[in-house]
Amino acid sequence: MATNAVDETEATEATTDEKAVDITESDEVVGSGAQAPETEEDRSQGVGQGAAAVVSAALGVVSLTGSWVGTVAAARRNLIGQLETAQNASVAKQIQAVYGDAWQTTALWAGLFALTALVVGVVVLARPAFGTPGRVQAPWIKSVAWAGVALGVIGLFLAVLKYTGVLLGLPSAS
Repeated sequence: MATNAVDETEATEATTDEKAVDITESDEVVGSGAQAPETEEDRSQGVGQGAAAVVSAALGVVSLTGSWVGTVAAARRNLIGQLETAQNASVAKQIQAVYGDAWQTTALWAGLFALTALVVGVVVLARPAFGTPGRVQAPWIKSVAWAGVALGVIGLFLAVLKYTGVLLGLPSAS
């Protein structure tokens, strides 16, 4: 009886090992179909493109949420508007000088971040066309770069709308 149980266990382990060997013996490579980087330079190019794609997406997010630079520039423009506006100026002129110019400054900085995100994303997407023929760009790099381009376009569109007063324009003074 004891011998019989040992034989069954060994038989089960043997078939499990054979299945494992059969699975691992395959020479096919499963994955994206991209060639593995051959040199250190090839690997560093992929890292650079990935970093640029992430920067593009981050700049796109900053263009939508605002930046420290835009906030400081708007506060500075607000202060300049307060100093340059005379006390006897019309209400419309005071609103424009104190609030409108600061709002436009914020929109301008958001637009600059959005434009930078758009340009960096497009460069990352266009880079493989000027690189080594046959070298495939990692799919995640393309996805993140496309996200940066999309966020850049949206941010640029919103910045133009804010700057022109179409989106959340100044109240009328009448």
